[in-house]
Amino acid sequence: MSENMYEILQAGFPENPGSACLILPDGSEISYGRLRQESARCANLLVSLGVEPGDRVAVQVRKSPQALFLYLGCLRAGAVYLPMNDAYQRHEIEYFLADATPRVFVCRPQIKALAGELAGKAGVSHVLELDDEGGGDLAGRAAAQPDHFTTIPRDGNDLAAILYTSGTTGRSKGAMLSHRNLAVNAQVLHKYWGFKPGDVLLHMLPIFHVHGLFVAIHCSLLNGTPMLFEPKFDAQRALSLLPKATVFMGVPTYYTRLLADPGFTKETCVNMRLFVSGSAPLLIETFQEFQQRTSQTILERYGMTEGNMFASNPYDGERRGGTVGFPLPEVAIRIVDEQNRPVEIGDVGQIQVKGKSVFRGYWNMPEKTKEEFSADGFFKTGDMGKIDKDGYISIIGRAKDLVISGGLNIYPKEIEEMIDIIPGVTESAVIGVPHPDFGEAVVAAVIRQKNERGLALTEAEIIASLKGELAGFKVPKRVYFIDDLPRNSMGKIQKKALREQFASSFKGN
Repeated sequence: MSENMYEILQAGFPENPGSACLILPDGSEISYGRLRQESARCANLLVSLGVEPGDRVAVQVRKSPQALFLYLGCLRAGAVYLPMNDAYQRHEIEYFLADATPRVFVCRPQIKALAGELAGKAGVSHVLELDDEGGGDLAGRAAAQPDHFTTIPRDGNDLAAILYTSGTTGRSKGAMLSHRNLAVNAQVLHKYWGFKPGDVLLHMLPIFHVHGLFVAIHCSLLNGTPMLFEPKFDAQRALSLLPKATVFMGVPTYYTRLLADPGFTKETCVNMRLFVSGSAPLLIETFQEFQQRTSQTILERYGMTEGNMFASNPYDGERRGGTVGFPLPEVAIRIVDEQNRPVEIGDVGQIQVKGKSVFRGYWNMPEKTKEEFSADGFFKTGDMGKIDKDGYISIIGRAKDLVISGGLNIYPKEIEEMIDIIPGVTESAVIGVPHPDFGEAVVAAVIRQKNERGLALTEAEIIASLKGELAGFKVPKRVYFIDDLPRNSMGKIQKKALREQFASSFKGN
């Protein structure tokens, strides 16, 4: 029996093919029947380009219905979908293409020349364009393909997607997610969060990472109900659409921006049954203010690229602020010490997880994969946490160097490497500090030199040199110049001291 994720999703599609699947900003609708047809055309196009089961298809485009058709088409063709943040620049694209060696790279027209150059170096066979409105040669060539396709059977262990994630050491790692990984998590969330007929999801998340692509879209498609499919988050737009929705998923930044608008009231949310927050910690102040303003309680959950969702506050039952609830069905979570021994209730330790949704390993990194799993098969998340006497899990900290800004993971080492090669820089350290809107903001501490004219680099010059090389969300919002970086007796930079030193950088903003 095939376990292709598309077939599992399709089993939830409504009997009436004319039922709305996507409701677009202009009010027009895309039906479930058309979703089937357009994904079939994309699958046929990929096969015509020589894509075989297991081949990677790298995609760096803006959110559009056509981008969703392409994702589903990849699943149907047995290809491995590799989404990339559309903010990524040369440095990142070059690495991903060289590492994943995709058969096809789909990009925005704005970077076609760069994409062609980097694809040629990486041996990518085809580069296609998909513009922000869903046009371009990919859409044109797909339109000429048949609108029927027999979905290729896949085993549950076959790869469905590779998503690159940051860690605390080394380069970005490609987390390999199988059809079964995706299916099990989607089915669990669909049931656990009480999806039902008549639900309407307000979808404002990007679709290049787990939250927007897998958690939100999979739940809605499994449910066979509509999504209000918006290109991005906009607080004013959300205020106008929430009365038409029943479910909303967002990162903490979305909730702080909604609360900043006096028009966001209890009346705005009268039709809503569920607000979900994830991708970054939700401040208890935000949790409480949201409750007071709307009489709704945000459901916070916990997961990561390497396995989708691991834990969730209950749908029915007490949702505790500052916690991520309980392990989801099909997931085991334990808190252990440095010797891999379980800690006492209430004690802080390392979070480890095990279950059918946990990823297959890191692409081309067998040693790293082995290192990240315990002898008895638990994945070492790198996060620190505790479980209270009632079973609620709290995330206390995370891998020290990881910065989460606006729900996006940022790996400081990559930025430090780019800063350190700038003429006039001796050394740098990149950290995350509290930010009222993004949760954390990237800050760089730099030791600089003077040139032969006695001049030294400025903050503006460093920031300017990084723009165009790194995605905008990775570029430091502030650069501080210091004489020495704090170090321990072994010479390791003490980033905790830097975080304390610059913690008030954005206070009052």
